[in-house]
Amino acid sequence: MRMSWHRTAYVRGPPIPMTRGSAGSWTPWTRRIGLTAAAAVAAVALAGPGTAQAATATGSASVSAAAAKAAVDHATWQRDCQAVMDQALPYLKQRIAAASKGEKQAIVFDIDNTTLESDFGFSYPSPANAPVLKVAQYAQEHGVALFFVTARPDIIKPVTQYNLTHVGYDVAGLYTRGLFDLFKNVADYKTAQRVAIEAKGYTIIANIGNSTTDLSGGHAEKTYKLPDYDGQLS
Repeated sequence: MRMSWHRTAYVRGPPIPMTRGSAGSWTPWTRRIGLTAAAAVAAVALAGPGTAQAATATGSASVSAAAAKAAVDHATWQRDCQAVMDQALPYLKQRIAAASKGEKQAIVFDIDNTTLESDFGFSYPSPANAPVLKVAQYAQEHGVALFFVTARPDIIKPVTQYNLTHVGYDVAGLYTRGLFDLFKNVADYKTAQRVAIEAKGYTIIANIGNSTTDLSGGHAEKTYKLPDYDGQLS
């Protein structure tokens, strides 16, 4: 997930420019959650140090460069997400079927614009990203544990967990950032959470996100990158 002082709010239709400091503008967290006072407090916490750039994850599935453009509508984004999940699902079916005896399989997901539609509409609970939910539900129905690793702060962990569960994800674990984590490199923070999941005895068969900070650092057999259109989506 990327943070920027100048953002574009995405809706199902033409994009609406939103600039920090202008009248009526929203900070990234209030735009995503858009509902609770807790989200507004989280926005203040996240206004601190920006996230560092991470190395591009090797082997990640990605959408065509032609899809990266100044504005993207919901239908385009969904088609591009579906294209990535069309690559992920056959692998997951094969890998799940080939699980060794006693193997505890897991998939790690990012949240904003990966499992939930954070930048398209302003409602709570946020809708699921349908192509990703379909893959997640196949995995959970076949005994795979779903873990969610996000740069969201602890203060909105309860509403985030409710949102994920409400739209159909079985949450085996949700990792959000504590106070001191807010000052860490996001890619390093997310890698450390995957290490912690492995320490519980899980094999991470896939890691799915829409930013290089979600995917770099290893500790997953496969990575799949959803579109963020050169950082336009959080």
